Amino acid sequence: MSHAAANRPTVSVAILSWNTEALLAECLDAVREACEGISSETIVVDNASSDGSAAMVESRFPWVRLVRNPVNDGYAKGVNHLLALARGEWVLLLGSDTRPEPDSIRKMIAFAATRMPGLGCVAPRLVNPDGTIQRACMRWPGIATLLWWDTPLGAAFPKSNELVRYQYLDWDHRGTREVEQPPGTCLLVPRSTVERIGTMDGDLWLFFNDVDWCRRMRDAGLARWYLDEAVVVHHQGASTKKYADFAPEWHRNRIAYYRKHHGRFGKLLAKTILAFVGIREIFRVRRGLGSWKETRPHARQITRTMTEILKR
Repeated sequence: MSHAAANRPTVSVAILSWNTEALLAECLDAVREACEGISSETIVVDNASSDGSAAMVESRFPWVRLVRNPVNDGYAKGVNHLLALARGEWVLLLGSDTRPEPDSIRKMIAFAATRMPGLGCVAPRLVNPDGTIQRACMRWPGIATLLWWDTPLGAAFPKSNELVRYQYLDWDHRGTREVEQPPGTCLLVPRSTVERIGTMDGDLWLFFNDVDWCRRMRDAGLARWYLDEAVVVHHQGASTKKYADFAPEWHRNRIAYYRKHHGRFGKLLAKTILAFVGIREIFRVRRGLGSWKETRPHARQITRTMTEILKR
């Protein structure tokens, strides 16, 4: 064993931060308790937060390795930065809006070790602050998903076979099992997984990057596990919902994902659905404002945004 390997921590807790100062402080307090007795390091990459998050980490948590990105490079590139810095045998990718329960990290590592080799990642049970379960795991989005997700078909038949399949509505998220795609909010990944399949796709700037990553794990024959016994509290969307370009970025990334995994037809259908969504949004604004005169500037902005995405 090399000197570097001998001095490698068991786990690198890797946190990407963007404008969640108070929640990040709670997260780091919880991480310190959860990692007690475990050889670990904690890394925070701050994606140009404007709320004082980086300064808070520097002053209150001097044991944390803090890296300040001068610009927000998005989720995928931020995670890749963390993966490059992490030295641990295991890397725990952790959202800044989470709070691991005291024994959760230990349980995830112990479980993961029993599934090696052949393990891609392990995810815990995510719960809301009130303790209710978040049904956060998903199955792969396919061509049929485009026709049912956020369309009149889906609104009319919310329990259709496709939506039940895609959202795992046939499972209550209780019990440990293999899953297709656990959420990237909290993923324990062995170093060997990163070495085998590479890092996240930087073109998937904010969304679908964890879907793509897990799909590449699947293609490499690596299992993705959901561990019910490990519990992490998650303040869902605390960071991403603050992002002003949330909806357009989601559509950009969905189109890029479908182009990558479903070719030209998938890309075309994803763009067609986007065109429908844009038109629907214009009429929604019209109903709210009451006249086309007031709606016109909003419609122009929606059309400009939609056209920019469709040109890609």
